[in-house]
Amino acid sequence: MSSFSENISQLSTASADFEKQLDAALDRRMLVADEVNKAVSDIIRRVRSDGDKAVLEYTNQFDGLGATSPAELTVTTERLQAALACVSENQRLALSHAAERIRNYHEKQKQSSWRYEEADGSIYGQKVSPLSRVGVYVPGGKANYPSSMLMLAIPAQVAGVKEIVATVPTPYGDDGNLVFAAAALAGVNKVFTVGGAQAIAALTYGTETIPRVDKITGPGNIYVTVAKKQVYGEVGIDMIAGPSELTVICDGKTDPDWVAMDLFSQAEHDEQAQSILITTCSEFLKQVKSSIDKLLPRMERRKIIEASLRDRGLLILADDFGAAARASNLIAPEHLEVSVEDPEHILEMIENAGAIFLGRYTAEALGDYCAGPSHVLPTSGTARFFSALGVYDFQKRSSIVKCSAQGAHNLAATASELARNEHLQAHALSAEYRFNPELD
Repeated sequence: MSSFSENISQLSTASADFEKQLDAALDRRMLVADEVNKAVSDIIRRVRSDGDKAVLEYTNQFDGLGATSPAELTVTTERLQAALACVSENQRLALSHAAERIRNYHEKQKQSSWRYEEADGSIYGQKVSPLSRVGVYVPGGKANYPSSMLMLAIPAQVAGVKEIVATVPTPYGDDGNLVFAAAALAGVNKVFTVGGAQAIAALTYGTETIPRVDKITGPGNIYVTVAKKQVYGEVGIDMIAGPSELTVICDGKTDPDWVAMDLFSQAEHDEQAQSILITTCSEFLKQVKSSIDKLLPRMERRKIIEASLRDRGLLILADDFGAAARASNLIAPEHLEVSVEDPEHILEMIENAGAIFLGRYTAEALGDYCAGPSHVLPTSGTARFFSALGVYDFQKRSSIVKCSAQGAHNLAATASELARNEHLQAHALSAEYRFNPELD
C-alpha cells in the first residue's frame, strides 16, 4: 500500500520542459464561471439601487440570518469595547502584542511629503496625504480571523486614514468577540457584519447605513474577488487575491518535520491552497515525504491538507541554488521561506515574492500573526507586480509644481515645441501667453 506522500506531484529543474510542467502545475488562469460573474453583477446592481434593503436580503439569504433591520448588522463602538473587555487575558495579551508589533513595523513605512527648489526659484515636490475613508474586508464565514483585522486596519491607522470601515461576514462560533476585540485595538471606526459581494458593493457605492469608501482592501472568497474586480475604477482596491501559497527553498539541512509542518500550515487553509518545496537534496525530499506521512494523521484539518497537497502540492528537485531561485521566481509565491545555511545569498537572487522568511527558525506562520509585516499579500503569481499591503496603500501622492516667473519662461519654449508637435495649439499658447499675449 503506497503512502499518501506518493500522491504529491514531483518535478525536477533538470527536465528539458520543466518550465512548461511547472506552469501546468500552477494553473493560475484565474478563470471564473459565467454564472459567478453574472451573480456578482446582479448583487452589485441591486445593492447600488436598493441600498440597505438589498444588503439585508442578501445577508439573510447567504448567511442564514433573520435580521429585520440594518441595525442588527451594525456593531456599535460599545460592543467592540465590550468584546475587548470580555476576551480571556491570554487572548487580550496575544492580540495586544501582535497589534504592537504590526504598528511598530508599519510606522517605518510612513512616507512624508517632499520638495526641492531650483535656481530660478521654482519649487517641485510631492504631497503625501492619507485616504479619507477606507473599507477593510475581513474574511470569515467558516472561521474568525482577528489577525486579518489587525493586519488590514493598523496600516491604515498608521497612514492617518480618518475613517476605517470594516465588514466581516457573520461571526463564526464565538459571536465574533476576538474579531471585534481586534477591531477595537486597531482603531476601526465602524464594523458591519456583512460579507460577500454585497459588502463590496455597499462599500463601493454606499447605502443608508454603510458609508462609501475610497478604497477597499482585504481578501475573500471567489465572489468577493470578482466583486472587487468589477467595481475597480469606482473605488480603489489593493489587489486581486487567490488561494494562499507557500514555497520553501531548503538545502536539506533543516529538520524535515519542520518543513512538513510548514507545508501543512498553508495547505490547511483550504483545498485550493498551494504548498511547494524546492530543494537541492534528493535524499531530503524522501525525508520530508516520510515526515508528511508521519505527521499528517495528527492534523485536525487532515482532509483539507490531503486535498490541497494531492491536487496542488509540489515537490521540486533543483540542480543548485540558482535553479531553485529561478524556479521560485517563476512561481512568484505569496510566501517564500528560505531555509538554508546562508539565506542572504539566496535573497540576492529572489525577484518575485510577497513576503520572504529567512533562516531555518523563521516559520511563515509567525508572519501570519505577529512578526510585524501585514499578511495581506499578492497571490497567484501577482507578486511579479503587486506588493504586500502596507501604509503606502492607504496614502495618495499629489505632485507639486510652483513655477517662478523665470522658471515658467524657461519651460515655455520646451512645452510649446512639444505641444505644437502634438497639434495642441491651445497647450502651446497657454505656456506662451504669460510672456507674449499677442501670440496667435
